[in-house]
Formats: sequence, C-alpha cells, structure tokens
Amino acid sequence: MDRADVGALVQSAVDGDAAAWKALVEGLSPLVWSVVRAHRLGDADAHEVYQTVWFRFAQHLGRIREPEKAGSWLASTARHECLKVLKSLRRLTVTNDPQLLDRVSEDRTPEQSVLDSEEAAAESERIRWMWQEFEELGERCRQLLRVLMASPPPSYQEVSAALGIAVGSIGPLRQRCLRRLRDRLDARGAL
Repeated sequence: MDRADVGALVQSAVDGDAAAWKALVEGLSPLVWSVVRAHRLGDADAHEVYQTVWFRFAQHLGRIREPEKAGSWLASTARHECLKVLKSLRRLTVTNDPQLLDRVSEDRTPEQSVLDSEEAAAESERIRWMWQEFEELGERCRQLLRVLMASPPPSYQEVSAALGIAVGSIGPLRQRCLRRLRDRLDARGAL
C-alpha cells in the first residue's frame, strides 16, 4: 500500500467506514507480522502483540496526526509491544528442572514472620524474668553464679580465692543456687 492510500483509508476508517478498516488491516497486517516475527516471540506472545497493536491503533485512530504514516505508527507500536513482552519474559524463566521446582522458598511467609516475632518476644520475656529472679537470690548465690558464668570459666581454686569459699563447697552451693533459681522461675511459669 502506498502512503496516500493508507492516509485515505485511515480518514475513512475514522469516519466509520468498516470497509476502510478492513482494507487497512488486510493491507498493513504483513507489516505488523514482520515486526513481530523479527523479535522471535513464541506463537502465543506473537498473537497477543499483534492483537494489542491493532487495539492500540483503533484506540488512537482519530488522533493520528499524519494518517499517511499509519504504517510507521503500527511498526513502531509493534516494536514497543514486542520489547515489553521480551522484558517481562526475562523476569520469568520457564524451567523443568526438578531441583529448582522442589526448592523451598527462602522468603519467610508473613505467618512465619509473626510466629518468629512472637517466639522472640516470649524468649525476651523469659530472659527478663530470669534476671529478675536472679536478682532475688541471696548475695552469695549471685556472686558465685556470676563468677562461674565468666568466659573462660575460672577454676574452682580461683573461685575459692576470689569468694572465700572452700573448693569442696563450690559445687554443692552452685547446685543449691541453680535449684533455687529454677524453682522461682517454675513458680512464675517461666520454664
């Protein structure tokens, strides 16, 4: 089709002439298909682009300033639509690799995030209660447990020298202090 014919057909199609519209589609479809095929899209995507191009052309038919250049408009729109499809396909990669398909998502679900948050809050509360109950123990128990929690842990001889407790009494005293702490936490429902 030459440009003058295209321009006249566009004007007639704008005026509602169905035969002009049909002549435009028949005359310019090979141009649209050539652009679409040049982008090597799959059949479904190619047909989708073809239909989208003609839909956009119909939407803009009355606003095309240079009707004789409708072929250029269609080719440009076809190219643009093909590039949009290709860009979206890059984000989506089709695979039949069973290792990828069976992979568990590393993203946390909202439910899992809520559960983790609740667990962290509960753990934080248990730790707070533990320190409150620790502070309620006698001074001798607090001193002994603090010294024994040091990193690296001191030898019983060093504990004995620091706290003035006989080496043989450190183990039994430690057990009594920990049992008292456990009983206090158990009574509070923290264990």
